[in-house]
Amino acid sequence: MFSKRFLKYALIGGITGSTALSLRTNQYEWDSIGVVRLSRAAVTVFKIGVIYKKDLYSKGLDKKSVEYKQLKSECHRKSAERLLELCRLNRGVYIKVGQHIAALDYLLPKEYVETMKVLHSRAPLTDIKDIYRVLREDLKKEVSDIFQSIEPQPLGTASLAQVHKATLKNGDVVAVKVQHPYVQGNSRVDMTTMEILVKIMSWVFPEFKFQWLVEESKKNIPQELDFVQEGHNAEKVAQLFLNVSWLKIPKVQWDLTTSRVLTMDFLEGGQVNDLNYIEKHHINPYEISTKLGKLYSEMIFIHGFVHSDPHPGNILIKRNEQGNCDIVLLDHGLYATLKDEFRINYANLWLSILDRDRRGMRIYSKNLGIEGDVYGLFACMVTGRTWETIMKGIDRESFTKGEKDFVQQHFTGLLPQISSVLENVNRQMLLILKTNDLMRGIEHTLRTSARMGAFKVMSQCCVHSIYDQRIRKCSGRVEKAKLILEETWALLKIRILISQKLIFQEII
Repeated sequence: MFSKRFLKYALIGGITGSTALSLRTNQYEWDSIGVVRLSRAAVTVFKIGVIYKKDLYSKGLDKKSVEYKQLKSECHRKSAERLLELCRLNRGVYIKVGQHIAALDYLLPKEYVETMKVLHSRAPLTDIKDIYRVLREDLKKEVSDIFQSIEPQPLGTASLAQVHKATLKNGDVVAVKVQHPYVQGNSRVDMTTMEILVKIMSWVFPEFKFQWLVEESKKNIPQELDFVQEGHNAEKVAQLFLNVSWLKIPKVQWDLTTSRVLTMDFLEGGQVNDLNYIEKHHINPYEISTKLGKLYSEMIFIHGFVHSDPHPGNILIKRNEQGNCDIVLLDHGLYATLKDEFRINYANLWLSILDRDRRGMRIYSKNLGIEGDVYGLFACMVTGRTWETIMKGIDRESFTKGEKDFVQQHFTGLLPQISSVLENVNRQMLLILKTNDLMRGIEHTLRTSARMGAFKVMSQCCVHSIYDQRIRKCSGRVEKAKLILEETWALLKIRILISQKLIFQEII
């Protein structure tokens, strides 16, 4: 239990240390002072508390009444707007956390999720003069010596960087990703202040566990700030999917790439959730959904190297010369590298969910760090479906808006249990949960949530993953041949089962 004295010294120490560090690393800009950024966050938390206490809890309304639910929704909306304002003012890591909130479509109230989603594509801009300064400092040349032109309006702005379309002296068109100049220093400040705020929240609300968010941010942010590593990630995933003709990864221009500048070939396309673009270019939404399902199933269950930020701004689509859909995957800063043991347990968990096997769900949830009866809640978090739907068969039951709303409302009431699951689950699972939520959000927008093809591809990848490990570990030829036959039979059963369901759907 934290004492008042501990909180006092934690705040003083955090403010003093972060202030000195941020001033040095951000060229003594007022907005980067630690006490300013922490004060904004503290004031915002206080104002949000006042909103709920004054506008909701003090009314004494029946929690089951319509009036209470309407007021609660309004409080969520007002509080989310306060939080959005904080993210935009503090920028950097705060934008990243806001984007993470926007990805938790099935865990947080929809008012928060919908409000914060603007941060995926409309994060605060850095002035073009500051972008030029970073380019000069990192590339050691004048911008005019490298580029014929740079479009001043960015193609997109994210939490840590923004991307500009440019033309090189040789006429090549490129996309230049430039890190916001304030991010390096502020990231250290923000992680310090965020950790203090989380400890205070945990002291005030001991049933909520948020330390996992701080730990993951401290681990992931430095990776995302290294654009050289991002370039290597892009090349690795391009090599892994070399034979997938419809997947396009921008080629890195290494002579114009540093830790803060990433130059890539420019690839055109529309955002994956842009329904007007999809209709205008006659692209089949089910083709998009099926290809994304195949891509991410192979990343997770076969390769164990997973692009972990698939929000709509990072996935482009375009119609190719054959009339089919190409997928353009952008922003390779954050990848989850999965260990074989985790990958196999996760594959077995999915197969047990698809088979409605409670015993299997309990076993493989335990292997992933989830003990006891909360395996059911964990299965719901993994799939984004209700327990009732899981028991009926998620590959049999279409996903409706009504179920989405029910899951959102039901999960919000289980936040203490959910935060406990996130605190205890295998750390590799956290990025996978985020990835799952983002992918489900795309499917919901495309209205393709009920597709059978995705379950077929995912089931096949799970089977391949499990038997590949068994075959590699076996020593005798007879045992290997037996496992190959078992795998072939398992895959055949999946094909037959899916075919029967598709035929049945056509009949009804």
